[in-house]
Amino acid sequence: MERAETIFDEASILAEARQRAGLEDFGQEEFREPLRVLLQSFDEEARLTPAGRAGQRTRLVGLLVGRLRAHDWIRRHPEILDERVDVRFVVVGFPRTGTTLLQRLLASDPRATSLKWWECRNPAPFPGWSPQDARRVRDPRIADAEAQICAMLEHNPDLAAVHPLEAEAPDEDLLLLEHAFQSSTPAAFANVPTYLRWHLEQDGRTAYRDHETFLKFLQWQKRQRGEAIGGWVLKAPHHMIHLDLVFEHYPDATIVQTHRDPLETLPSLASMALELRRLASEHVDPRDAAFYAEITARYRIDRLGAVRRSMPEERFVDVWFGDVVSDAIAEVERIYARVGLDLLPEARRDMTRFVEANRRDQRPAHAYTLEQFGFDADAVRRDFAEYREAYVLPRARGARA
Repeated sequence: MERAETIFDEASILAEARQRAGLEDFGQEEFREPLRVLLQSFDEEARLTPAGRAGQRTRLVGLLVGRLRAHDWIRRHPEILDERVDVRFVVVGFPRTGTTLLQRLLASDPRATSLKWWECRNPAPFPGWSPQDARRVRDPRIADAEAQICAMLEHNPDLAAVHPLEAEAPDEDLLLLEHAFQSSTPAAFANVPTYLRWHLEQDGRTAYRDHETFLKFLQWQKRQRGEAIGGWVLKAPHHMIHLDLVFEHYPDATIVQTHRDPLETLPSLASMALELRRLASEHVDPRDAAFYAEITARYRIDRLGAVRRSMPEERFVDVWFGDVVSDAIAEVERIYARVGLDLLPEARRDMTRFVEANRRDQRPAHAYTLEQFGFDADAVRRDFAEYREAYVLPRARGARA
């Protein structure tokens, strides 16, 4: 008989979340349909180990607990919704194009505000947290995030070569969309093609409404800790799919899009998904990881292209992956010039320190090939011909992105 902690049953998961949080009200409940689709896909397609099933269920319950706690905090502190979130930059681009490096570099500016990984994982404080203690007590969510990272790397050390996991470093605000169960994260960690296809076809409106609410909540918490609030630097390749909603919620944002040849990004992303799936699945297939990489890439470039054609080009800055790697500070200067922002000496100093402390050669090499995942180079060139003609081939001819 299947153990209760491995069952993907909506009613029992909602009940467990309410019991753990000691709260009943989720607020608006549009998350229920995507949760149901995800649960079915986990149950029928993901081929999770018993430990993987338990881990995914625990994560789902945790997301629901976060919703309950956030709604309760906002109910008791309605001033949270009065926060004005000023998003300066949103870094997008195919995964594996330097988006993490660029976001963390831009976030090194003392005038910038960003989300740390521990904040993304648990945007609602744990029980016992109070605004009065926020400035003098280390938030227990940091230790929880550090323990999660240790567990992931202990289970699969190869992840260290794929992505720099740091609890207190800026990371993807995509994790906020997980609380609406409308993000690509589950499909990176498990083979859930039915959920992935369904998710990519949704309009995303309720998820981005939640995203802004969580961002206000986290900004309010930063104020309680005495942190200075500047222009936000967000980052998520997922935003390419819903860039219209990004502009709707954060109308002053400048989009910084990173570029790299899909011949390199697709197998790199497939490799990342394969390593993540090893954490919880009894069987991982490189071809399934390739499907995840390719279908998300198609949707991302198609949706982003449609928005770019409807918006003034000055709202976008294009960055070539190799330029960030070879001369990151020069790329920041170019990005800042586009928005009329000076690179102050203290910002240059902090960014230079970041670059020196985070050289790629300080982490294990990440090896992958097209053939490993069944990609056909000619098919990739054909399927992404328009993108490559616009951004990749001009670079090969010596032009800037």
